[in-house]
Formats: sequence, C-alpha cells, structure tokens
Amino acid sequence: MAEGTEQEDKTEEPTQRRIDQAIERGDVANSVEINTFFMLAAFTLALMLAAGPVATKLMTDIRGFLAHAHTIPSDPQAYAGLAGRVLIIFLQAVAIPAAMVGAAALAAGMIQHPPVFTAQSLAPKFERISPMAGMKRLLGIEAFFQFGKGLAKLTVVGIVAGTILWGQRDRLESFAHLDPASAMRAVLSLSLKMMGGVLAAYVAIALGDALYQRHRWRGRLRMSKEELKQEHKESEGSPEVKGRRKQLMHQRVKKRMMAAVPTATVVITNPTHFAVALRYEPGMGAPICVAKGVDSLAFRIRAVATEAGVPVMENPPLARALHATVEVDDEIPAEHYRAVAEVIGFVLRLRKRAA
Repeated sequence: MAEGTEQEDKTEEPTQRRIDQAIERGDVANSVEINTFFMLAAFTLALMLAAGPVATKLMTDIRGFLAHAHTIPSDPQAYAGLAGRVLIIFLQAVAIPAAMVGAAALAAGMIQHPPVFTAQSLAPKFERISPMAGMKRLLGIEAFFQFGKGLAKLTVVGIVAGTILWGQRDRLESFAHLDPASAMRAVLSLSLKMMGGVLAAYVAIALGDALYQRHRWRGRLRMSKEELKQEHKESEGSPEVKGRRKQLMHQRVKKRMMAAVPTATVVITNPTHFAVALRYEPGMGAPICVAKGVDSLAFRIRAVATEAGVPVMENPPLARALHATVEVDDEIPAEHYRAVAEVIGFVLRLRKRAA
C-alpha cells in the first residue's frame, strides 16, 4: 500500500538527468518481443538462403554414411571418430543460422537502446529473494499482463499457422508419396509460408510491446515534486553554497581592485558615498576604470589612493555618473570624455608643475 501511494505521488515527467542516470545503471526500456521478432526474421532469412545447400550437403553425407556403413569398424575408437565427424557435420549445418540469429539479437538490442556496460545489474538484490516480494511479482498486475500477452501470442500465432496449414491440407497428403528430395523442398516451401505469416502477425505484437515497455519504463522513472526540487538543488547548488561562492567572488574582485588602485591616474569621489579610480596613459583610446565602490569600499579606495600618492578629486555628479555607467576594466562611456578629460588634464598639470 505504501509503495502504491509513493508511486501515485510521482506525477512529474522524468528529467533528462534522471533518464541518463537510469541508463548508466543499466535500467533501459527493453522489449523481449522486438528481440524475438528480429530473431525469427533472421531464422526465416537463413532458412531461405541456406536451407537448400545445407539440406543437399546433409543428404550427401548421410547417403555416403549409409552406403559405407558396413565398412565402419566396431571398436570404441572408430565410434569416437564417427561421433566427431557427425558433430562437425551438424555444426556446419547450424553455423550460419545460429550466427544470423545471434547477430539479429544484438541488432535488436542496439536499435532499442545504446549499448550499456555496467556492473550494477550484476549486483545481488536481496529484495528479489524476499518471499513477499516474490508473491507480489507473481500476483501483481505485471504478472497478469505477461500472462495475457503470452496467451494472446499463442492465439495469434496458432490462428495464423492453422490458417496456412488448412489452406495447404490437400498438399499435405501428397507429401508421403514424394521422394526425400522433393519432400524436403515441399516442407521448406510450406515452412517459409508459415514463417512469413507468423512474422507478419508478430509485427503488431512487437510494436505494441515496445510502446508498452517504454511507457512503463518512463512511468517507473516519474518523479515527485519533492524529487524535482531536490534534483534542481543538486544541479544548481544549494542557496548556501551559491551565496558562499558569490561572496568569494566578490572578495576576489575587491582584492584585485585594491591592488589596482595605486596604478590609477586619479580617483574621482563623492566625499561621502562614491569613488571611481581611473587610469590613463598616453596612447590609450580612453581612460579605464580600475576600481569603483560605494560607502565603506569607496572609503577604502580613497585611503589606498591617498597612501599611494594618487590624486583624489571631488566631483560628486561625475563620480555618481561614472559609478552607474562604467564597469571595472572597461573604458569610460563617450559622454563622459569631456568631463573626465578636464579632471585628468588638471591632474597632469599638477604633476608637471610638481616635477
């Protein structure tokens, strides 16, 4: 009951991060019926391409064996050699179909989802050996669905195969009067018809199961609102961490500005609130702001400038305007060129006179 209530609370679609985490641990949407369809198709193709040559070779080998059966020694070593030759003949006969079926199974898995290599699926899960969990799996909705799906598959395949065989009932009686080679060709032709019909019916079964498995997989990954909030907090960082990061960044900026104040040409201030330190050298396109601040930071900028011998000029309107429009390490806006040029020109004249 608690598990059902918990699942009902998961009303939100899974995020891409949750989907990626599920794929990384091997939890993917996988339809067994898609695999079965590909394997049946591969077996049918192998039957079409290789059944004739393989059957001919088998008949030749069997005829040779029967024709020379009297020459086979009756000792254990000879029987062992004969068994080895029979095994080789059998393996040669089934090698091509087995390889095609195996390749089809791999292709079906890769089409449904990219290859996933993880050891998490091999880890023991103790809830699987719990008697209560086993009863829930046996009597749950999924178990009844699988039972109904299996019954539907048997019904559909049985109807298709029965319909094809019923249409060929007149030919079946004549098979007993055919020679082995003709009988084998007739059986192969009838088998291919049956496999074609079964494959045509299995397309709907495989597609339906694939859609159901993907819907069930996404439903299993659905999230509650609390899980969404937690994931957002983990991905974006908690407010405390973000605040600490912002504080450290401000401290670094302040430290860099204080180190740049002694290189300034002039500090323009509003005596009580604002301070903007500008640097200008011949050849520069426009003065650059190397530091700015308000209140306590402005006081520190003025103190460092005074200690370093940088002129501090009071111009409240210009200080407020520069603080609002220019960022650290940027050139001053063009509308302030005239006012700043007057201040810097005055400072340079003072320097020249002092020198």
